[in-house]
Amino acid sequence: MIKLKRLFAPFLILLVAFAACHSPKTAQKEAFFTWEDSYHRQVQLDTAPVRIVSISPAITEVMFLVGAQDKLVGVSDFCNYPPETEKITKVGGMHNINFEVLLSLHPDVVLIGSMISQQDVDAIEKMGIPVVCIVEESSLEGMSEMMEVIGRITQCEAKGNSEAEKWRKKIAERRSNAPDPKDRKCVYYVVGFGDGGDFTAPKNTHIQEIIELAGARNAGDSLTGWNISREYLFKINPDIILVRNEDKEAFMSRHPYTSLNAVKNGRVYGIESGWIDVVSLRNMDAVDYIAGICGEN
Repeated sequence: MIKLKRLFAPFLILLVAFAACHSPKTAQKEAFFTWEDSYHRQVQLDTAPVRIVSISPAITEVMFLVGAQDKLVGVSDFCNYPPETEKITKVGGMHNINFEVLLSLHPDVVLIGSMISQQDVDAIEKMGIPVVCIVEESSLEGMSEMMEVIGRITQCEAKGNSEAEKWRKKIAERRSNAPDPKDRKCVYYVVGFGDGGDFTAPKNTHIQEIIELAGARNAGDSLTGWNISREYLFKINPDIILVRNEDKEAFMSRHPYTSLNAVKNGRVYGIESGWIDVVSLRNMDAVDYIAGICGEN
């Protein structure tokens, strides 16, 4: 019996060694989220974030839309919609982030838009906090991708995808119901006015897209820059003028704008700047508002 044990011992050692060499390796845990962000960086979140800081008004709005607002522990000073953002800790502006406050919030990730400098991104990442850039697109359609990506990051993927699909359908419906180009009202949006010059939205901007989705024609659709000459403004003499609510009274009472037909005929309308100045969910409010105005005139 002892001889048998001695005989089989070497074979047992070889068998154990063979099994060890050929046993399946422990599978590495797959990352929760990987994506090439808007700055073309390969970003990765190993686990689902539960503490999120948003330094973008558009991103903050989408987080509320998909139902992930409870994960927001900090927002930028410019994130003022919806009203509930008032209760969330502010971490500074786009160009003056308060890094001390940001760090004290212990975020799992910081979501940024297009206004954050590379220097600030580097500073945040040096603190050991991942940064994901989701740029506010220049096109309204780009908002649908933002909804989908934020849905994935916040584990609200189904809601993000469904809201993105609704958004695309709204845009498609508006386009399919748009009037013939020759029947469209000419709408002039006052970006700036006065002694410093006159400014409006040129072609290939989200503001032009808003106006066109509303079934109107952008007065600046032939411009390549934001400035517009007074001569050209009076030449086109727009049917409807849109101006920020806070600037409406000053614009309507200032010479030479008082000579424009829209001013004389009471077709100057105030609009909420948050609806139109930046790409956001509220752009659709601007589309509906302008469409209603055009239907009345």
